[in-house]
Amino acid sequence: MIQQLRGTVIEAGATTFTLDVAGVGFKAWTTPATAAGLRLGEPTTVHTSLVVREDSMTLFGFDDPGERDAFELVQTASGVGPKLAVAIVSVLSPTELRRAVSSEDLAKLCSVPGIGRKGAQKLVIELKEKVLLLAETAGGAEAVPETTEAWREQVSEGLQSLGWSARDAAAACDNVAHLVEAEPSTPIGSLMRSALNSLAKR
Repeated sequence: MIQQLRGTVIEAGATTFTLDVAGVGFKAWTTPATAAGLRLGEPTTVHTSLVVREDSMTLFGFDDPGERDAFELVQTASGVGPKLAVAIVSVLSPTELRRAVSSEDLAKLCSVPGIGRKGAQKLVIELKEKVLLLAETAGGAEAVPETTEAWREQVSEGLQSLGWSARDAAAACDNVAHLVEAEPSTPIGSLMRSALNSLAKR
């Protein structure tokens, strides 16, 4: 199992990146918040999880080991594959996930795209004991937007990668713009979660 990689970022998208590790390029999928914190040409360390299927091997990388652990944990629930697992850790930090499942906060769980009330109930039933293993952390360091246009682009691309339309993504950015105006250093991850919550309330 590949648990960690350290290398130079040679490609970075909205939800993917490629690291050059001793001349070998490792491509991995990730959350919009982790992707937003990567810089081309700079060295970085990511905590990884390798998902093996009969016809594929897919690598996922996170800037915090707690996010990786949460990503792997939620996949132990029936009906949760890697794509939905990424959506869950994109919206909920490990601490938020732990608290939502432990307190049976179905509304919080339903804020994740792809999870309805029945799915949320299933997560509570199957993960209530397991989430106690997740550390009480804030979910790792999050990228801070550099400019107004930068945060809008990153949040919009992240939302669209989770299945929302460009129009919905733009509306969600408008809904959270006041957060950036009040505090320009608001992390991308926090903006993503607020944007997703605003879409879930529509």
